[in-house]
Amino acid sequence: MASSSMEGSMPTMDEYEALLSTTDVELLKRAWRSEKAAPEILRYDFDLVGRVTEQLQLMEETVEEKSTSGADPLSLSLYQMDLDRTLFLLRSYLRIRIQKIEKYMFHIRKSDELWNRLSKGEKDFASRKGSLLIYIHMLTDTMLVLVFESNKSSCCRCIDDLKQHLEESVLSKLPENYQSVEKQSVISEEDDMVPEPRLDTFVLCRSKEYLSGIQLEDGPVDDRSKLFEMEPGVLYFICYKSIKPLVESGKIDLL
Repeated sequence: MASSSMEGSMPTMDEYEALLSTTDVELLKRAWRSEKAAPEILRYDFDLVGRVTEQLQLMEETVEEKSTSGADPLSLSLYQMDLDRTLFLLRSYLRIRIQKIEKYMFHIRKSDELWNRLSKGEKDFASRKGSLLIYIHMLTDTMLVLVFESNKSSCCRCIDDLKQHLEESVLSKLPENYQSVEKQSVISEEDDMVPEPRLDTFVLCRSKEYLSGIQLEDGPVDDRSKLFEMEPGVLYFICYKSIKPLVESGKIDLL
């Protein structure tokens, strides 16, 4: 009877896999994959990054303690591998976001929705308010840090510096009607010189739940009036614009 009671309390394989899928490292991996696959910058996950950073500090302390206490080398190497893997994911996640900000900084800055998706450090990087922030993620004793610099640096590309560079090197030498950073000429109705992400890009994705009523944004005009359904766990190759709200709400993961 005791054996049956113990077996009944043991988690099933499905429950164990579900538990693993909700760990912060797995959530960070999902955020990293989605950020990497999405053509536009997604919302910065403040809570997740904060929790992972705290876990990295604890993992670093654990590795140091084990290395000084003469722990088993195999056990120590496994802890170090886990630490390195988590550090890679976090650094890559943040680096991908910085690359998008560099590429689409003018587009992001003029949209309140996109601007509010950035962290404070990313906003400082893009707008250069006050002292210049070089938002570089690097390792010091295997921990993630932000490097602040009070002087200009050629490795930092932000809105103020880029505008000044373009004005001094090119725009000031053009006729007055063509000196805008954002428009080809003064008669342009839109900011046709501002790079924007291609929301009609096709992405590989997977839904977490059954979804219906998805409006397709690609293909023949006649097909766009049809509503699309997605089954959980099934891979789909679809236009990002069609699932954009569902990606933002966390119902769909990009792969």
